[in-house]
Amino acid sequence: MRAIIASLICGLLFGFGLIVSGMSNPARVLNFLDFSANWDATLAFVMGGAILVAAPGMYWVRKRSKPLFANKFDIPTSKTIDAKLILGSAAFGVGWGISGFCPGPAVVAIASLQTDVLLFVGAMIVGMLAQHWLKPKAA
Repeated sequence: MRAIIASLICGLLFGFGLIVSGMSNPARVLNFLDFSANWDATLAFVMGGAILVAAPGMYWVRKRSKPLFANKFDIPTSKTIDAKLILGSAAFGVGWGISGFCPGPAVVAIASLQTDVLLFVGAMIVGMLAQHWLKPKAA
């Protein structure tokens, strides 16, 4: 139960940060990606601030033998760069560039009930389900 409560608090804090920073507004992201007269550096400052906040935490986490609310860390160990990684990264980047949303801000923006947000989240869910259904089953 402590892990669920901690996850809820972290998710709420993350969502609040996205709202306060304006990252749940796709126009901010699209203006960052557009190097014209409307260029907006806000996303760069948000990412820089996130790195400054996360770096000490990651340093502290790596010194621990296990997480506070779990038996072990679930840190990816694969260093393989394959077609699935490249295609998935490209799909993520193209989707982000076209819509101005990545998954976190899109989930936060659901509360607006705007059609574009609902379509994006719906497409995101379909993509996640398709990936789950299409991946080879472990023998």
